[in-house]
Amino acid sequence: MPMMCGGTSESKPATDEVQQICNEVKPKAEEHAAKSFDVFTAKEFKTQVVAGTNYFIKVHVGADEYLHLRVHRPLPHENKPLSLHSVQTSKTQHDEIAYF
Repeated sequence: MPMMCGGTSESKPATDEVQQICNEVKPKAEEHAAKSFDVFTAKEFKTQVVAGTNYFIKVHVGADEYLHLRVHRPLPHENKPLSLHSVQTSKTQHDEIAYF
C-alpha cells in the first residue's frame, strides 16, 4: 500500500541505517530522559516524508523498557545534521509507534 503524502509509513523492522540514526542521537535522548542507557537497540520504525524525513523509532533500552524517538533528517542539499525532535519514555515492546 503506498504511503499517503505527509502520512507515516507502515511499521518496519529496524535497519542498519536506523540503528546508525539511533547511535547518533543517543546522547540527546539520554539527556531528555535524564538517564543513561547501556542498551540502545532500534527495533522498528516508521517514516514520514516532509522537507526531509521524520523517523519514528522504537528503541529497546533494557529490561522491558522502550523509548519512541522522533528524529528529523533534513534534505541532503541542506547539509544539516540529524535532529532529535522528541522522545516518549515509559513505552513497552507492544506499544505501537504513533505520530507524535
